[in-house]
Amino acid sequence: MKRHHQLRRLHRALVPLAALPIIATALSGSLYGLLSAQGIEAFWLMKLHIGNFGLINLQPFYSAVLGVLTLVVAGSGLGLLIGEVQSRNRASNL
Repeated sequence: MKRHHQLRRLHRALVPLAALPIIATALSGSLYGLLSAQGIEAFWLMKLHIGNFGLINLQPFYSAVLGVLTLVVAGSGLGLLIGEVQSRNRASNL
């Protein structure tokens, strides 16, 4: 039970941190595609999409960070789901 609680705390802490760059990347890429289809040049959106935030340029490792964050959040979520299923199975066996 303690491990499950620790995993839940980790998941709750990581999801907001992971969601920000993932949502920003999805929105900037989608918006860039929509604007480009209309003939509107919005190259600044592509810069955001690849991790160049002006003074903060994360471009060299932005893709890796997004990938790791996605895997960690998905893994912790799966761990919570598996733990919940196991808890229910144990409770129904009693």
